[in-house]
Amino acid sequence: MSKNKVALNTMNKNNRPIRSFVRRQGRMTPGQSAAFEKYWQKYGLELHDEKLEFDRVFERAAPTILEIGIGMGEALLQLAADNPQNNYIGIDVHKPGIGAVLMGIEKNNLKNIRLFNHDAIEILNQRIANESLTGIHLFFPDPWHKKRHHKRRIVNDNFAQLLRCKLKIDGYIHIATDWENYAEQMMTVMTDAAGFINSAGKSQFIPRPETRPSTRFEHRGERLGHGVWDLMFIREE
Repeated sequence: MSKNKVALNTMNKNNRPIRSFVRRQGRMTPGQSAAFEKYWQKYGLELHDEKLEFDRVFERAAPTILEIGIGMGEALLQLAADNPQNNYIGIDVHKPGIGAVLMGIEKNNLKNIRLFNHDAIEILNQRIANESLTGIHLFFPDPWHKKRHHKRRIVNDNFAQLLRCKLKIDGYIHIATDWENYAEQMMTVMTDAAGFINSAGKSQFIPRPETRPSTRFEHRGERLGHGVWDLMFIREE
């Protein structure tokens, strides 16, 4: 997942939203730029106030899974290819990553991915209907490792309850991080969040699922000697 993600529904002292991302768009490659121009109308979704009708968007009825912060799209593309029975929606503010995923969609002839190039909190609030998602993925969000920046971390009490509203009963949220301190905070937040149950047992992390594709951010953490922690929580009410 990209480290340049989603905004939080919290405010600073000047009544401005505290965001968990910084818009560092970077330069798109010619291939990414061409893919964005050619395929965005086909696979891209826009921000407005009308809730998505998944059956219409994907032209079929199927379980729909949302990935928040797709980075360069390795996990999203692999999951969509491995699970054609599912629909996938990816969100990222990083335009080169969106371009890379569009290239991958066309290269692999994937029909089950749609994309937002926008702030995930706004997308969740405005475009995702309550109790509509089968699963939510949050892989390697920006850890904001300096203590003074912890307020920017996306996983907080408000975020957990927003996700709960969007999940179906028995829907899941799967989170992964390579920062131990953040993993501990995530565990505390999700354990205390009303309406969720830990699939591994109270305060327990799950073993790394073979079904979760690895990403460049995970590999970078491994090179730096970081561990990896996976959490899986189920909406029970």
